[in-house]
Amino acid sequence: MSAVGRGPDHSSPGESAGDLVSRASQQISELVREEMRLARAEMTEKGKRFGVGGGLFGGAGLVGILAAQALVGAIIAALALLLPVWASALIIAALLAAIAAGMAAAGKKQITKAGTPAPEQAIDSIKADVAEIKEAAHR
Repeated sequence: MSAVGRGPDHSSPGESAGDLVSRASQQISELVREEMRLARAEMTEKGKRFGVGGGLFGGAGLVGILAAQALVGAIIAALALLLPVWASALIIAALLAAIAAGMAAAGKKQITKAGTPAPEQAIDSIKADVAEIKEAAHR
């Protein structure tokens, strides 16, 4: 909840209904602007996390392709030469595969931290504001 229920009560017994409606309209406008700012900030944070996670997944895919190429090179070298060259190519392929696995795990962690793409805090706050407005209207 942002603005509803906060601040001093400026109403006086002599205030007209028009004044009260005007003030309520202004307060609702302020409330909506505050909720939009909250939603924008929340979506910006989530967007950054999705961007980092997606970049790490992309990097994992690239390194995974390199690992597959190195593995193919190691198999070819092993079959063609049966010399220690294949062993070094196999070691490089294993190293690249380990890097890809680490990047994929880091990317998954970032995506999990981001949560759902909906601005949950803003939605909860709006629901609370609506509930309080309804309660105040029934008094």
